[in-house]
Amino acid sequence: MIARLGKSIRARLALWASVAMALLCLMAGAAILWVAHDAATDIRTRELVATSRRPIHWIKQYELTPVVDLPLKGVQVIGPAGQVAASTPNLAGSPRLSRTLPDPVRSERIDEVCGLPQFHGECQIMVVSRVDRADGAWLVYAFNSTVPWYVSPAAIGSAAGMSVLLVMITWFGVSKVVARTLAPVNEITERLIEITQREETMRVPVPENADEVKALAEAANRMLAQMEAAIEQQRRFASDASHDLRSPITAMRAELEAAMLAPQETDWCDTGNRLMASLNRLQNIVTDLLTLAKLDAGAPAAFEPVDLAELVAGETTRPRSKKVITSLQPGVVVMGDRLRLARLLTNLLDNAERHADSTILVTVRRNGKAVLEVLDDGAGIAPEQREVVFRRFTRLDASRSRDAGGTGLGLSIAREIARLHQGTLKIEDSDVGARFVLRIPIRQD
Repeated sequence: MIARLGKSIRARLALWASVAMALLCLMAGAAILWVAHDAATDIRTRELVATSRRPIHWIKQYELTPVVDLPLKGVQVIGPAGQVAASTPNLAGSPRLSRTLPDPVRSERIDEVCGLPQFHGECQIMVVSRVDRADGAWLVYAFNSTVPWYVSPAAIGSAAGMSVLLVMITWFGVSKVVARTLAPVNEITERLIEITQREETMRVPVPENADEVKALAEAANRMLAQMEAAIEQQRRFASDASHDLRSPITAMRAELEAAMLAPQETDWCDTGNRLMASLNRLQNIVTDLLTLAKLDAGAPAAFEPVDLAELVAGETTRPRSKKVITSLQPGVVVMGDRLRLARLLTNLLDNAERHADSTILVTVRRNGKAVLEVLDDGAGIAPEQREVVFRRFTRLDASRSRDAGGTGLGLSIAREIARLHQGTLKIEDSDVGARFVLRIPIRQD
């Protein structure tokens, strides 16, 4: 029902507040009418009692006439013999209306009677009084209309009018307050729509007040900043990926075009070898891209206890162009994915092999965490470029000039694997070459 009456938060809140105010007015009006009804009934009863004193006075003074004229709905005076001795004109000729007797002590009784045909079935307040005279006891019955539940038309009209006015004020006030409160939210919404429609700075306005909305805007800006950075990274990644993928494809095309110009003079075996090198490079790039995609997607890992010393000893057995020296502390066990940790080590060794002059030093030790270091004796990496090398498709100019075989993704993959194991991979200071340091939490027994 609420959704049908108003789809906006402003309309729904105003409607709820108005309904609450209407219920409050209903309860307050009922309470006020109840108090007013009791007060009006008390006043009317007092007036009835006071007016009924006049025929009592007449009886005592022997001045009673058969017809008495009093501002009441009706009066009957019953003589000692039970006969109707006097009454108001509207009750003339009517039999005795009630057999109710007054209280013996107070000589008076107040009651409410209903269903008397002389009063058309309306309920009446009745006061019966006893007057003692020498000839016996006289009874005076005085009647007046009861107060209706609404007290009076003016009272119920005033209450209804006041309730309607308060409901209208509530609707208008809540609508204005909610509109003013939601104004920053509407600005944020409009700004988000503009961001989705146009290429511009991805930020929403932050209101000065309205702490909750301000917090929302700041959180949205933080999210948009991360999205902007991610989008920029994706754009850069796509540009670099297309460039690195295009290079081997272009090389293969050039080889084939050159061979097709003089097919009889072409050494197809040599051409095939050159094409195979480009295909290997292309395959390596695609493989690394798939690996990064799986890491980004959070592909499940098979965690098991892994001894880093044993892992390094096994991975350094393959012959390399540079000498590999190991310093392995036994018993450095971590919980990890053995295949991915091996991939991380292989990437670090491949990188060190491309840049080392003659020697690569691999160290495994325990220092609060499991520490794996790969140090080469090459030219090293400048401090301001130590984070740059971990970006995807990033290769420093020196590495490009020395080796064109790398994909530019190996170090990015290594860092993602380190993060998967709640660890870190950084380049730290060293006296010579580049020193890559991996730190992973040690397995807790």
